[in-house]
Amino acid sequence: MDYSRDPRLAVLFDADNVPYSNVRGMLAEIAKYGTPTFKRIYADWTKPTVSGWKTVLLENGITPVQQYSYTTGKNATDSAMIIDAMDILYTGRVDGFCIVSSDSDFTRLATRLREAGMKVYGIGEKKTPVPFIAACDKFIYLEILKPVEPVLKQVLTTKVKSKTRTKSKDIVQAPPVNAIEIANKGLAKVISDSINDLADENGWAFLGDLGNLILKKQPDFDPRNYGFKKLVPLIKSFDQFEIDERESGKKNTTLVFVRTK
Repeated sequence: MDYSRDPRLAVLFDADNVPYSNVRGMLAEIAKYGTPTFKRIYADWTKPTVSGWKTVLLENGITPVQQYSYTTGKNATDSAMIIDAMDILYTGRVDGFCIVSSDSDFTRLATRLREAGMKVYGIGEKKTPVPFIAACDKFIYLEILKPVEPVLKQVLTTKVKSKTRTKSKDIVQAPPVNAIEIANKGLAKVISDSINDLADENGWAFLGDLGNLILKKQPDFDPRNYGFKKLVPLIKSFDQFEIDERESGKKNTTLVFVRTK
C-alpha cells in the first residue's frame, strides 16, 4: 500500500440488512479511513422492502446493483456482493473494503479479504453476529453514528443550533444509563490487561499503541459506544488509570501515556 496517499476503499452496501436512514452518517464515518473508490449497493430492487433506499442513492453517488431473487430462501444479493468483492480485489485498485451489513454471511468474505492483505471495515447494527465483527479489522455500530444533514439544511439551521449546542468537546452524548455496568463487566479489564501487555519498566503504555491493541482484541471497540468522542476522556472516566501528557519536541504535538495506578 502506498501510504503517501489516502487509502482507496471499496464500499459495498447490503440493502437487505442495513437501514437507509443515515447513509450520510455512514459515508462520513467511512471517509475517516479512506476514499471510497467504489460505492455499490446490492438488492432486488423490484421488492418494496428496499424502496426507501432509492431516494438516497443519487444524492450520495451510490451505484445500485440489481440482483433478482431466483428462488425462495436463497440470498442472491449476498452472492452478488461476494463475487463483486473478489473481482474488485483482483483488479488491485483498492487498499481496503468496507462491508455495510449486519449479516454474518459475510464473515468468510471479510476473512478472505484480510488474508489478501486488505483492510476490512464493517458497519452494521448492534445485532450483528460476533463472527462477522471479529472477522473485520474494525467494526462500527450504526447506532453510534451521528446523523449528517444535507448541506443546504445545515446552512439554514446553523444559527438556530449554535444557540443550543452543547459546549463539551469530549462528550458525544450523555453516557448510557448502564455505562458503569458495562464497564464493570469487562471494559476496564480489557484496558488494564492491554496496558500490562504494552507497559515499559515503569508501567507506562503509549496511548496510540494501547488503542490499536484494544481494537485488535475487540474490533467493535469505539469510545463512542460509551458516550465519549476519544479514548483519552474515556480512560479518564475510570479512577484506576492515570494519564501522563509529554512534550514530543514537535510544535503542537503531545505524546500521551497511560498506566494503571
